[in-house]
This record gives sequence, structure tokens and C-alpha cells, in this order.
Amino acid sequence: MGGVGKSCLNLSSHPFSSTFLLISSTNTKSAVSACNPIWSSKNSFKLTKISCKLPESEIEANKGVSTSGPKRIMEDYNTAMKRMMRNPYEYHHDLGMNYTLITENLIVGSQPQKVEDVEHLKADQNVSYILNLQQDGDVEYWGIDLPSIIERCKELGIRHMRRPARDFDPDSLRSGLPKAVSSLEWAISEGNGRVYVHCTAGLGRAPAVAIAYMFWFCNMDLNTAYNTLTSKRPCGPNKRAIRGATYDLAKNDPWKEPFESLSEYAYEDVADWERKLIQDHVRALRGT
Repeated sequence: MGGVGKSCLNLSSHPFSSTFLLISSTNTKSAVSACNPIWSSKNSFKLTKISCKLPESEIEANKGVSTSGPKRIMEDYNTAMKRMMRNPYEYHHDLGMNYTLITENLIVGSQPQKVEDVEHLKADQNVSYILNLQQDGDVEYWGIDLPSIIERCKELGIRHMRRPARDFDPDSLRSGLPKAVSSLEWAISEGNGRVYVHCTAGLGRAPAVAIAYMFWFCNMDLNTAYNTLTSKRPCGPNKRAIRGATYDLAKNDPWKEPFESLSEYAYEDVADWERKLIQDHVRALRGT
């Protein structure tokens, strides 16, 4: 199953952020028109709505509501995820892998679910590197046979790399971005094929890594990089985490002002000397 020509996704659960439940779609075609009114071009899936289960306190307060079963679960899930991620997108695991070509050598997408997915990426998209941002718990929760995927990658000549970050955790993303971007920048600089960056849904961690790379290495400010990616793949990566990682790399003086005390627009751009410092720091992380 490949990403191109499939359908929109059904978000389910995550083992760490809160309780998530999978709602299966019984009609792929109708699901596409229902959840994906801005259906994509050849290399892109445009996703809608993401969600998660309500906190127990709110569930308790709504016990009198008559709605029940899968419909209620989805409503609870949507309400809480909108609060957590502040974006309107949704992951449908049951409809398979989806991805978007961001630049000629960079693809952002959801998790490959089986060996056929990496075969598709190699044959149809000339992918030679896969950067996986999932934690072990993510992989286990979704029932992905990662060892078989890694083994097939070796057979196909795909370099499989992992830089785990905790889902829905801006602090984990902030701390993990430099190493993840280091792996991405190295793979792109090798020039042997496209790089496929993925987390679980391809809506948070993976696009954040791609945006940070574009910001730090492609002479874009943060907003330009963010808008460039999200115009192609609608998603909601945490911009503050990217700004925080930029600050961490550019300002390593012990007397620097704490990032938390800076304005909400701080480090949306950097001076040329700061970008060079960031690039040097990121490249120094290769192999770590």
C-alpha cells in the first residue's frame, strides 16, 4: 500500500499522551470524500481533523449526554486533540501510509506499516533514506513489525535511521530536533535519493523536523519554512518547539536570557552568523 492515490486517515491512539481509540472506516472511497475535501495532487495527501479522548473530568461531566458508542468516542477524541494540538487534522491508520513531497529530495509522511510500503517508497519515490521519529511505544502500539521493515530496507538499499521523540510533547521535540535535523541534513547532503521523514501520522514531529531543516539550512526564516511545508501538507507542528531549539543552538552563553522570558516571535529568524553557528552545531551531531 502506497501513499499516492490512497485516502485520508483515521486517527487513533497514542500510548503516552492520552487514551486513544481506533475508529475503522468501512468505505475507503466515501471516507476520502467525507474527510478529505481538498483531495491532493499526485504526490500529496491533504488531511483534515485530528483528535483524542477527553479528560476524565469532562467525560464525567457529560455522562448525561445520550450519544454513545463509536460516534461519542470520536467526538470526545476530536475535542481533546483540538485542545492539545490546536490543529484540525486527523490520522486514519486503517487507510494506510500517506505522504507529501515537500522538496525534490524530501518527503514527509506517516509511518510505513508493512514491508510493501517501503518497497513502494523505493520503487515509486526513489527513497534511499528513512528517518523514523517514533518511540518504541508508538511502534508497539500500532502493531508495526519494525524489524521486518528495517530488514527489507537493508535489502532494498534504504538507510533506516531513528531519532525518537515523544509524541505531543513540545519539550521532547525541542530537545530532539538538533539530532533529527542532523540525520536529515546528512542524508540530503549524500545526494543518493530522497529522504522519507515520518512519525506516526506525519502531522507533528516529522513536519517539525523538516521545517527546522528548511529554516536552518535553506536560508528561510521560520515562517517561510513553516508556510512552505504546511501549504503542501496541512499539519500542525509545534512552532514554539522549533524556536526553542533554534535558541538552544544559537545562544549557548551561560548568561543568556531564558527562552521562556522572550517574546512569542523570538527566533523566528536568525542572523547569518547565528545560522552558521547552528549549522556547525547540527553537523557536529552526526553519528551521535
